[in-house]
Amino acid sequence: MKKGRLYLIPTALSAASAARHLTPAITEVLRHTRYFVAEHAREARRYISALKLDIDISALSFTELNKHTDRQALHELLAPTLAGHDLGLLSDAGCPAVADPGADLVLAAQRQGIRVVPLPGPSAPLLALMASGLGGQRFRFAGYLPVDKKELRQALRDMEKRSARLQETQLFIETPYRTARMLHSLLDMLQPDTLLCLAANLTAPDEMIMTLPVKDWRKLNYRPGKVPAVFLLLAPA
Repeated sequence: MKKGRLYLIPTALSAASAARHLTPAITEVLRHTRYFVAEHAREARRYISALKLDIDISALSFTELNKHTDRQALHELLAPTLAGHDLGLLSDAGCPAVADPGADLVLAAQRQGIRVVPLPGPSAPLLALMASGLGGQRFRFAGYLPVDKKELRQALRDMEKRSARLQETQLFIETPYRTARMLHSLLDMLQPDTLLCLAANLTAPDEMIMTLPVKDWRKLNYRPGKVPAVFLLLAPA
């Protein structure tokens, strides 16, 4: 039997931008796909419903893949494709498998010879890099940094050294409820001349993207709210 495909379906970074990022390719896939894997099934249902594509949500099948999922269950999640059906992988926000548990499913699909089809869409790290003004020729995405203060300080020290040596922009993300605390830590721990960019609430009406040396950030006393954010830094050579 011919195997189905695994479609990597981007979702909007903010509710306000959902319609703007809905491409014809995504619309077509959503309309013909009946099986989905998502980090949170409820959020996936809500997202598809909000797009108003006249899709019968009750006819769709959703399974979950998150940090609690047993990796031995990946084969079961791919079962629809092995039965000849296409399967859609949805992230909570942005592109699937980027800072997202979906990467495990993609690797499992590759190993089983299932065709993986990535669809273009918004990626918070790339949008932040584009708008930061920092080096896009050489960059490194570090995901989430340690929460422990001592470990965070060491991680930032290592990142600054790497950035200065290679002239490589360093990117990382933080959960909304820790965005303000992370900014405070960065201003306390980074060197004064390191360029720091905060890209918060990307694609939303109150989107904020600002790049300044750390010493100038310290003068602002800026306090972000509980918003999703990408941080970028580039240390002087």
